[in-house]
Amino acid sequence: MSGHTLFVGEGNFSFSSALSKLSPENKITATCLQRQEDVKHEGAAANIQMIRDSGGTVLFGVDCTRLEECASLQGAVFNRVIFNFPHCGRKSGVKKNRELLKNFFLSCVKVLDEHGDIHVALCNGQGGTPADQPMRDWQNSWQVVAMAAEADLVLSSVQPFKSEEVESYKCTGYRSQDKGFHVENALVHVFTRSLPYTTPVRVTIKEIVGDQRVQYYVPIELSDFMTRDFLCSDSVHPIKLVQDYVVNGLEARCCITMTTKPPPFLLNSEQRQTASLDGDDVTESHCYEIQLLRQEPLTQRVNETELRCQLAYLDLKEKHTDPIESCVKSGSTTDTAVPNKSKNGGSMERLHVNPTGEYRPDKATPDVHKPNEDTSGVERPDVDTEKGSVGVFFVLRPSLLPQMEEMTVRRGEAKERGDLQTGKVVPVEEQIDGSHCRENTGASIGRMLGISGLVFRDVPISPWAPPVFHQLLLRGLFQAACQPITSLGQTLERLLSPHGVSVVKEAGCLYLTAQPMGAVGRVFASVGKHAEGWVQVTVSLNLDLIASCLFSLPDWRLLWTRDPCFSKCFDPCLPLHPPLGEPQPSMPLFRQPSLFSRRLSFDVSFWKGPSAWDDRKFHALAREACLGAVEKVELVDFFSRQEQQALRTSYCYRVTYHSHSHALSHTKALELHRRLESLLCSHLHVTIR
Repeated sequence: MSGHTLFVGEGNFSFSSALSKLSPENKITATCLQRQEDVKHEGAAANIQMIRDSGGTVLFGVDCTRLEECASLQGAVFNRVIFNFPHCGRKSGVKKNRELLKNFFLSCVKVLDEHGDIHVALCNGQGGTPADQPMRDWQNSWQVVAMAAEADLVLSSVQPFKSEEVESYKCTGYRSQDKGFHVENALVHVFTRSLPYTTPVRVTIKEIVGDQRVQYYVPIELSDFMTRDFLCSDSVHPIKLVQDYVVNGLEARCCITMTTKPPPFLLNSEQRQTASLDGDDVTESHCYEIQLLRQEPLTQRVNETELRCQLAYLDLKEKHTDPIESCVKSGSTTDTAVPNKSKNGGSMERLHVNPTGEYRPDKATPDVHKPNEDTSGVERPDVDTEKGSVGVFFVLRPSLLPQMEEMTVRRGEAKERGDLQTGKVVPVEEQIDGSHCRENTGASIGRMLGISGLVFRDVPISPWAPPVFHQLLLRGLFQAACQPITSLGQTLERLLSPHGVSVVKEAGCLYLTAQPMGAVGRVFASVGKHAEGWVQVTVSLNLDLIASCLFSLPDWRLLWTRDPCFSKCFDPCLPLHPPLGEPQPSMPLFRQPSLFSRRLSFDVSFWKGPSAWDDRKFHALAREACLGAVEKVELVDFFSRQEQQALRTSYCYRVTYHSHSHALSHTKALELHRRLESLLCSHLHVTIR
């Protein structure tokens, strides 16, 4: 341990004295609530002198719930704060001790370094977490995680309190007496600062769909998903690791070529029908309808670079200072800004697109995530009709199958001009990177074309139904005699079954399922006209859910956390892809940003507005208002009654808040719930009951 450590609530100073000897390089400040003349614990004087002799500081009369008021601590910042066995004194109840913890945390963060941590040692059972054995009833515990959340702190780890390793330590102060606490099986709870909740910004996309240039707003609840880059070539994100694991494993049975051409996010009406009919369990209700802001035909030939480099814009408010705007004004970036004004008066800054098709900021541009922007007053073109919008509706792609179908058709047409199977002719327009397509040593059954990227499903909020996920599609034409569906299914089963994924055959298709997420993929024969004796097989996988299963993540939302420690947990040098037939290693362990976070539920009841009720709009507003902290939404009741010659209908929804990555206190959850009520009133014109 090094840096500057603050000890609060010391009794006989034996713990801080012992650590001052163990870590002489660590600067120690030890404090207690009593005045110096009132500290009469056995050995206290010698311990105090030991701390001072080692260069440390001892302060008396310091209230740990008002650290910022202590004159001797003014301007001090600590890497670590340690509070061993807090107690209000005498025979105080759990409520008073909860209040002590909450006020301590609220005060402590004012003197804690940005990357510092807080260690709180509690007797077994007091914390109220599953780490306590046996776990005490929540209502009868000190609820340490909930109290820390009030100060935007998360529980990062729980460690046993090893008093025997601290020489000369003697626990004292039980009920304000010279008597020790029961430290057997005691636990040290380590807290760190939570990531801040970030309000989404409006994202505008400009891209080429077919022979049209289009521009449109992304539904604001999806905006944070658009600028991430998990599938880039140098990524070590779990989703990329899982894609490589599956592709490399399947290459034992067939040669796979992954396309690098980024398909557009939008589907036109013809592609939309393909997505609904081609067996990927997509219905019209799953589609995010998009009303275009601008549409114009291509009047000149577009080169390959322009086709691949689509533009994304952020519609930002002028009243907020943005790091991107600051860099552009100061000339600290070499990117070319696009000085344009939106109708809301915001500036529009340029983002680049990498070859994988995932939108991300240019390397010379700071992160575009804006934590302080409030979008509650921004018009929602995805909910209300945007004035002046083009009256043509497209949809965000709910599946990559339409793009896969187009690629398959183009390759079939190109094959008539050359032999693609032997590589004599490779059409330029395909932008296929086949460099990784190695010759497999096993019995190959053919070749497959692959594509991966984000897809969007307008689904109700539930624990394992992400509205955005990464889909991996593989398709190939095989001789039916090779039984490709069975062969590919067996390979996937060998790859994934050690991690809890089952392969079930139903109606000629193979379904990949896992608990508790449900379906995570399919292997099926695609509809189409093929030569006799040949069958076209498609593998469709939900990489997000498979990654959650393989890495034992408790929630798919963790894959989208911005906590840098999360990605660092995945070692890029881990031998993740051993030859098939050998025992599969366990996936790399990760540090969950927030342990033992509590679920909080609130009901919202209202009379619906004059328009027909659309349940999907409620879920969209819940995603926007709750900033990623909503886990489940349930309709618990509705009724209608006649009032003054008008029929009024009331709905009651139960919203469950839960986060594995952010501090979620009762206060914060209630704030998010009030924000949801405000958006419901302003956008859906409901009347809160």
